[in-house]
Amino acid sequence: MLFKALKKVSTLIATTTLLGAISSLSTILLSTQANAAELTVNIKNINKMQGHLMLAMFKNEESYKQGDAVKSAKIKVTKNQEKIVFSNIVEGEYAIKLIQDENDNNKFDTNMLGIPKEAYGFSNNGGQFGQPDYKDAKFNVKDNTAIDINLF
Repeated sequence: MLFKALKKVSTLIATTTLLGAISSLSTILLSTQANAAELTVNIKNINKMQGHLMLAMFKNEESYKQGDAVKSAKIKVTKNQEKIVFSNIVEGEYAIKLIQDENDNNKFDTNMLGIPKEAYGFSNNGGQFGQPDYKDAKFNVKDNTAIDINLF
């Protein structure tokens, strides 16, 4: 009889623990979804219909300086305006670097003086004469956010 009582208590504890774990997990999942956003990057001024657009998104100034992207994308150029959509982005501050790899060699080509041979752009459309500082390229993602980047 004592064994049956202990078994019932054990089953009750296990069920309560399982329900608590499920409740905690669903709270975590719901809070993650509540803070997840979508970012749409509209790329404009594409003059050459060749190669790929390569985009890198950075979470903070350190990752921006180091080139340590939290998200990246590569799409084939097919028209003079393209769109890249990132889902499930944690809301917060980001910056973007973008190049058009026109010859598909997976690098940003410059001439001997360091002048770009391929189109490029940054969030907030700075950097026409060199990479902008993070503070000039940063933007906020909240809910569904859309930004435009013009290629130079």
